[in-house]
Amino acid sequence: MTDIPHVVILGGGFGGLSAANELRNSLSSSQVKITVIDKKDWFMVGFAKLWIINGTRTFENSIGSLKELSKKEINFIKDEIVKIDLENKNVKTISQNIQYDYLIISMGAVLAPEKIPGLVENGLNLYDHNDLSEIHDKLQNIESGIIAISIMGMPYKCPPAPFEASLLIDSMLRKRGIRDSVEINFYSPAPITLPAAGAEVSKQILELVNSENIIFHNSSKIKSVESKKLIFENGQADFDLLLAIPPHTAPKIIYDSGLAKEPGFIPIDRDCKTSFENVFAIGDVTSLTVAETMAVPKAGVFAEGEGITVAKNIISKIQSKEESVLFDGKGGCFIESGRNTASVIEVDMFSKPKPSTNLTESTTENLSKKVEFEKERLEKWL
Repeated sequence: MTDIPHVVILGGGFGGLSAANELRNSLSSSQVKITVIDKKDWFMVGFAKLWIINGTRTFENSIGSLKELSKKEINFIKDEIVKIDLENKNVKTISQNIQYDYLIISMGAVLAPEKIPGLVENGLNLYDHNDLSEIHDKLQNIESGIIAISIMGMPYKCPPAPFEASLLIDSMLRKRGIRDSVEINFYSPAPITLPAAGAEVSKQILELVNSENIIFHNSSKIKSVESKKLIFENGQADFDLLLAIPPHTAPKIIYDSGLAKEPGFIPIDRDCKTSFENVFAIGDVTSLTVAETMAVPKAGVFAEGEGITVAKNIISKIQSKEESVLFDGKGGCFIESGRNTASVIEVDMFSKPKPSTNLTESTTENLSKKVEFEKERLEKWL
C-alpha cells in the first residue's frame, strides 16, 4: 500500500482553515492526511476586534477553538514553527519534526510596532488583541483631547478596518455625549483613503469619515513617536491617545527559508505556487501583484479564496487529474459606519481592463450580514 499523502498547513487563519476544510470535504482520511500547525489554539475573525473595542463583545466570545479540527480528522498541533526545510520536505517545530508531501504556508503577517521608534512606549496597537480592552477603557474614560489613528506602514491587513475603527469610536464618544470635546485625526502614508479600492471608493470613504468630523491627513509618513507627539517626514502632530496600525512583515522563518526577502512577502501568482515543488503560499504572508502598483489586499476573504484554490489543485494532483484552477480575486469587505449600519466594498481584482471596486450603501441589513459572515465561518470550519 502506498503512503497516504500528507498535507501540512502552517497557520490556522482564514487561508489555512478554508484549505483544510476543502481538502477534508473532498477526500477522506484514507486518501489524505491533513495537519494544521499554529502557535495559538484559537481562531478569530479579525473584525470582531472592533466589537471588543466598543464593548459589545468580549475576546472569549469571539474565538473558536482550533482543537475542534480533530472532529473532522484534521490533526491540529499547537506549537511554534522554528524551521521550514524545503529541501527535505520537513517542518520543524519546538517539539517535533513533521514530514510533508504538500505544504501550504498560511502564516499571515506579523505586526512589527518595534520598527517605529517610540511606538511601543507611547501608543496602543489597534490590531493587537492584547491591547483591545485597554483601548476600550481609555475610550470610556477620555473626557476631552485628541485621538490619533495612524497607519504606519503599507500594506496592512484588512484595509477598511482603521476607518471602521474611527467611525465606531466616533459613535462611542457620541453615546457618552462628549464627541464635541474630542478631536479625531486619522493619518495615512497613502495619498487617498483606500488605494487598494481605487479613487472612487476612496472618495466615498473620505466623505463618510469627514461627515462625522473625523479629519483625514493623507501622505503622512511616520518617522517616530514621542510622548503625546507624532513625528512625520513632513511635520508633527499632537495626540492624547494614539491608536496605531503598525508596519507588517512576514514571519522571520519565511526569510530564513528563502521564500521571501525582508521586509517583503512571498511573491505568488494566481495559482498560489511558490518556486518550490508542491509548496503553496496563501493569504497575508503573500504578495499577489495585480497591476504595476496594485496587489491583492491583505484580507481574510482573499486568503479564504486562495485556500480553496490551492486545496482544489492539491485534490486534482492526489487524484491524478489534469485540471487546475486559478484564484478568482473576488471578495467583499464590510465597512461598519458606526450608526448600526454597514456597507460592503465589493472587489474583483482580476476584472479587465482594471480591478473593479464598488461600495454599497450603508444599511442595517449589511451589519446583520457581517455578523452572519463570522458565524458561518466559525461553524463551517471548526
